[in-house]
Amino acid sequence: MNPYVIMTDTTADLPESYIQEHELAILSLNYTIEGKTYDRENPLDVGEFYAKMREGSMPTTSQVNPEQAKEAFSACLAQGKDVLYIAFSSGLSGTCGSGMIAAQEIQESGLYPERRVIVIDSLSASLGEGLLVHKAVMLKEAGKSLDEVADWVEKNKLHLCHNFTVDDLFHLHRGGRVSKATAILGTMINIKPVLHVDDEGHLIAIGKVRGRRKSLAALVDRMAEQIKNYENDEVFISHGDCIEDAEYVKKLVQERFGINKFVINHVGPTIGAHSGPGTVALFFMGEPR
Repeated sequence: MNPYVIMTDTTADLPESYIQEHELAILSLNYTIEGKTYDRENPLDVGEFYAKMREGSMPTTSQVNPEQAKEAFSACLAQGKDVLYIAFSSGLSGTCGSGMIAAQEIQESGLYPERRVIVIDSLSASLGEGLLVHKAVMLKEAGKSLDEVADWVEKNKLHLCHNFTVDDLFHLHRGGRVSKATAILGTMINIKPVLHVDDEGHLIAIGKVRGRRKSLAALVDRMAEQIKNYENDEVFISHGDCIEDAEYVKKLVQERFGINKFVINHVGPTIGAHSGPGTVALFFMGEPR
């Protein structure tokens, strides 16, 4: 069995300690705020990033281009390792497409005739993408081959459930997710949307409740509808600089399902630029997505 590397993006929002422990390769999506551009090698502290957003700064983001992807793939291939690249949802970014272009160009070049790059569109985001990567890592570390892991990921990615809520409707308005009138009215009467990532990898609103605590509880209510017979020994939660709310959701999940293993991390700047401070997202295996 050829050795292989699992690669993903900074948008998977996995803790740096996890990335180092499991020797993941990472493609970095850049972001710009207040005229300065940051990436994984030169990051802005995530707390400072959200503080700037709360003060009114508007970040912008950039996708990975084919040349960046080709360079990252080639670095692994040159070491005699194949690549399984689990990419940020094509419904939210062109990064996956860049990876596919890069893989095709490498194949056509003939530079690494005995090596392979498999690109999978995760149709996932934040720690949803991260949880899918985690499942792949566990299979790899259990001795599964590149093809076995890729096959599992492809077959199961649409069972990776994403449910989230935001605290500020105006960030969704700026991203084209809600109208200005909805943002203004919703803010006035304390309406909080409940959203998910659909089978095409897009962010879709699926409900609304009044009040922050009710919106957090709604994430867990929806989990109860979706979890069914799927084994979930571990749940991932990401947050837009609101750890107390993430811990509250964790407590609700523990009480309701008896799950005690969690990964909690920030929504990184690339996704946080669009969802804003106060985002809370819950990820697990279930159906329907």
